[in-house]
Amino acid sequence: MKHIRTGLLIVPLLLTACGDREGQGDATPPAVDSTQAPAAIDLSAHDMPLLVSPPDAQLLGGQTPQVRWNEEAGILEVRAGEHFGLDIVEAEGDLTRVKATLDRDMLLKHEVVEEGPDHLMYRSSYPDQDLVFVHFVKVVRVAGRTFEVGDDPEGRFTEQDVRRMLAAVVPAPAG
Repeated sequence: MKHIRTGLLIVPLLLTACGDREGQGDATPPAVDSTQAPAAIDLSAHDMPLLVSPPDAQLLGGQTPQVRWNEEAGILEVRAGEHFGLDIVEAEGDLTRVKATLDRDMLLKHEVVEEGPDHLMYRSSYPDQDLVFVHFVKVVRVAGRTFEVGDDPEGRFTEQDVRRMLAAVVPAPAG
């Protein structure tokens, strides 16, 4: 008798799930590819002529990228999951100054991993600990303005995360 009751419950569920699809046309949404990267985020609404291309949804843990103006710090924050966190500020874009600041740091030891004309990637660690943090600063010049893009200082990113974030921010097309 127990099996019959279970069967009676399942049949209506199956009929509802399979239902009559006639006349629905293209009402069924297409399947979403969880590995597909979210659309680029245009930051022009925040007075920054930049585009941010976050990584695929799976890497973001299904989280949608969020853009927030941090009034206290004067920084535009773009965050999504544990592997993507950007801070963007309009600044002079002086990488020599950034390197000099790292050299003067009395608390952390810094090692430059990669340096280019528009970016600096480096590892930071405490001299007496194995804990290593990977950071970057990228300079983006567009429309006569200069922006410094860096990782969220409170994030813990791998070198691969940092490389993705370095590539994620580009000037928005003029127009």
